[in-house]
Amino acid sequence: MTTNEQAWARAGEWPAEDRMNELETFLWRSERHPRRSSTISVLMMLDTAPDWDRLHAAHEWATRLVPRMRSRVLEPAVPVGPPAWVPDRAFDLDYHLRRVRLPAPGAMAGVLAYAQGAAMVPLDRTRPLWEGTLIEGLPGGRAAYFLKLHHTLTDGPGGVQLVSLLQSRRREHTDDKPVAPPRPDPVPDAGRLAADELAEQALALPSAAGKLVSAAAHALTHPESAAGSALRFVGSLRRTVAPWSVPGSPLFRGRTGKSWRFGVLECSLAELGAAGEVAGGSAGDAYLAALLGGMRRYHARHGTDLARMSMTMPLSLHRSDDPMGGNEWAGATVAAPVGVEDAVERIAELRGTALSLRVEPALGSTSVLLPVLNRVPSAVRATVGRLPGAADLSASTFPGAPCETYLAGAKVERTYPFGPLPGVAVMAAMAPHAGTCCVGLTVDGSVVPDLPVLVECMREGLDEVLALART
Repeated sequence: MTTNEQAWARAGEWPAEDRMNELETFLWRSERHPRRSSTISVLMMLDTAPDWDRLHAAHEWATRLVPRMRSRVLEPAVPVGPPAWVPDRAFDLDYHLRRVRLPAPGAMAGVLAYAQGAAMVPLDRTRPLWEGTLIEGLPGGRAAYFLKLHHTLTDGPGGVQLVSLLQSRRREHTDDKPVAPPRPDPVPDAGRLAADELAEQALALPSAAGKLVSAAAHALTHPESAAGSALRFVGSLRRTVAPWSVPGSPLFRGRTGKSWRFGVLECSLAELGAAGEVAGGSAGDAYLAALLGGMRRYHARHGTDLARMSMTMPLSLHRSDDPMGGNEWAGATVAAPVGVEDAVERIAELRGTALSLRVEPALGSTSVLLPVLNRVPSAVRATVGRLPGAADLSASTFPGAPCETYLAGAKVERTYPFGPLPGVAVMAAMAPHAGTCCVGLTVDGSVVPDLPVLVECMREGLDEVLALART
C-alpha cells in the first residue's frame, strides 16, 4: 500500500512546465462551450461530511504542493507559440472551493443533477482552471465532492491520478505535510512570451531544416522505400479514420451537445477482469463489450438494429519514463461490433482491435498537424475539432486508486469520472477505486430523452459480461 508520504511526493512532481504542449494548446484555442467543451469532472461519494475548515486547509496545502492549481493561462501577444502558465497573483481559494446543500431527500439523483448542471457552466478562463464543491445534505450524514478541471491541466487519467495522490491513506489528520520547493516566478508579459517563442523557433530552425533536407534526400535516393512508407501510413490512416464513414445511429442524429445528463454504473474490478480473461481479453476489453451490449439493447428497445457503431477510443501515449500529468494521448475511431450478441465474441474482437491500434503508424499523426492548426484562425481549428464528433460513442478507461483514500477525514467510497461531449452522443469513462470499477456516463440529452432507460440497458450489458466470470 502506498503511504501518504510516497503519494504526496509523487503529487509534488506534477508538471512544472511553464508552457502548454501542442495538444493542450489545441484544446485551449479550439474550445467552444458546451459542444466543444474541455471540462473534465470527478464525482467522489463520501461516507460522511468532512469538516469544512479541514477541507479548506487541505485545499490550501494541495494548491501549494501543486503550483499549477494556482496558475492561470497567458496567451502570447501574437499566436506564434503555445500559451504559458503563470502564477495568478489574485488567486482566491474561496472562489474555487465551494459548498452547497441539496434539498431533501438528497439522493443520488439529486447529486447527479447538481453535478451535470455544474459541469456545463464554463470555467473562468482568466483564473486557475478548476473548481471544487462539497455537496452536503445526503441521507445519513453522507456527502459528495465534485471537482471539475480544464483538460489543459491534465488528461483524464492524470486528473484521476492527481486526485488520488492528494488524498490521504488514513482518516486521521497528518501534521507536517510536505510543501513544494520554491520555483521561479515568471513575469506575466504577453509581449515577452511572444518574443521568447520567436527566439526559440529561430534557434531550432537549422535543425528542423536539416531534418527536412535529409528526409527529402532519402525519398529521392530510395523512392520505393519512401512510397512504401507513404502507402503504409495511408492504410493506417484509413483503418483509424475510415470508421467515421460507418452510418451513424438514427437515434443519435441531430445532437446538439447543449444538454448534458449524467449516469453512473459500478461493478467489481476482479469480476470484470475475470470476465475479460474468459475471452482472452482484459478488464478494459470487457468494459467496452459491456457498453456495446448496452447500446445494442437500447437500440433494440427503440426498434433499431445496428451491426456496427462508430466508437472513439482515446489511447494514452505516455511512456513509462514520462513525468506525471500533462496530455499525451491520441484518439482512434473504430467500427465497434455493437450487433454481436455473444459477449465472448465481442470481447475477443475488441481485444484484437485494441492490440492492432497500438502499432498503427497514423495513431500519433496529429502531432504533425497540431503545430500548424494552433497558428491558424480559430474557425479552422473549431472545424477540425468537430471531426471526432462523427462517432456516436466515446469510451475511456483511467487508472484509479488501488486502495482506500480519505478526503479531510471522510472516506472516499466511489470515484466517478465524467468527460465532456465532443460531439458524441455518449461519453463513458471508467476508473477503479479500491477494487470497484466506477463508470461515469455523460449523455447528450437532446437525443437521449430517456436517460433512465439508457442506464438500465447499460447495466444489463454490464451484467451480461460479468456473468461470464460466474459460470
